[in-house]
Amino acid sequence: MFNPDLNNEQPLIMHIDLNSAFATIEQQAHPSLRHRPIGITNRLSQQCCLIALSHEAKQQGAKVGMNLQEVKSIIPNIIVLESDPPKYHYVYQRLMKIMQSYSPKIKMKSIDEGVIDFHNTPTTLHHQSLTDIAQDIKQAVRDQIGHYITINVGIGPNQFLAKLASSLHKPDGLDMIDHHNLVSIYRQLQLTDLPGIAEHYAARLNAVQIYQPLDFLQASRQTLKNLVFKSTVGEDWYQRLRGYEVDDLTTRLGQIGRQWVLDHPTSQTHKLNSYLQFLCQTTGKKMRYKNVDARGILVWIIFINHENWLKRKMFKSSFFSDHDIYSKALYLFNQRPNLTIQTIGISCYQLQKTSRNQLSLLDQINQTNTLTTAIDDINHQYGNFQITTVNSLEAKQKIKQKIPFGGTEYFNLLLEADS
Repeated sequence: MFNPDLNNEQPLIMHIDLNSAFATIEQQAHPSLRHRPIGITNRLSQQCCLIALSHEAKQQGAKVGMNLQEVKSIIPNIIVLESDPPKYHYVYQRLMKIMQSYSPKIKMKSIDEGVIDFHNTPTTLHHQSLTDIAQDIKQAVRDQIGHYITINVGIGPNQFLAKLASSLHKPDGLDMIDHHNLVSIYRQLQLTDLPGIAEHYAARLNAVQIYQPLDFLQASRQTLKNLVFKSTVGEDWYQRLRGYEVDDLTTRLGQIGRQWVLDHPTSQTHKLNSYLQFLCQTTGKKMRYKNVDARGILVWIIFINHENWLKRKMFKSSFFSDHDIYSKALYLFNQRPNLTIQTIGISCYQLQKTSRNQLSLLDQINQTNTLTTAIDDINHQYGNFQITTVNSLEAKQKIKQKIPFGGTEYFNLLLEADS
């Protein structure tokens, strides 16, 4: 008989997910938008894609990531708004404070999702179960953020099952998964209902006759490690599915970058160089915020004919300044085909913890560090990119800061100018 060896400890992880976050926040702020299909984009244009949708829009078949034309073909009367970072920042801070009032061990997974760890937290002080606390948090969100705002809450023995529980009954759901009901819940779901299992991973699982979550649970360590994931990731999934915690780790920083879809596709060199330089400046700001230097740089392009182009290069020494990032990116960018450009992207990779706090033997490096730090300090004091290059002025007027949907590490940084 199959024995799944489930984690039978008391579920003490709570996952909180703000329903249709950006869209719902706009509906809270503007009552005329309530109960109507709305979408949010970082910049309104014919080529824009939607980063958030209201519950009403989702019910009518729209999906996040669709472009404006696709969504309008499904919902002709959809209302599309540009994102409003200060508004979302306010809600993010309020949600975080509510969560912190119940436990000091919280982690914001994105600007609309957070995890509360109740291990070693004396819940008896609240004289409540976790489900009662979840109901209290729901009410606090309504009272302190807005009565139109709802959250999904999931409770489980690890972060994976808590997140899965939060997705079971949207919107405004509250569910718990533990060793008592885990198997029955898996039996009701599809592979792609599991957090972290998209179509490409589902295809890998299907290739070894794993078609349902229950099959996934019954698969051996060796099958997952050697045949499906071909790495220790398979062992993580073996443990994760059973309710054991494997995700309470700091994610390794792989690359930092920025991209932009042009309002008006162009092949004009002076415009493109301005856009590229500004993207390099925002990338440099992120790198220095994370206290890392880079050794590799990648530039990629999507042309108006939908063809792709990319070029990358590793350098012998690390770099961190806006000037160095731009000069290296421009060297690659100048090797592009002479075609009309729709999208530009730049990424810095091979990241390492910075050594800029140590005095270098080379005066040029010390001077670069001193100048870069001074400019960052002034921009921090008076607003992002108040000091910038003449070449990037045109791009500064056009390229808005994007909402970092899916992560919080740069959220406060990108909103400095609005605080």
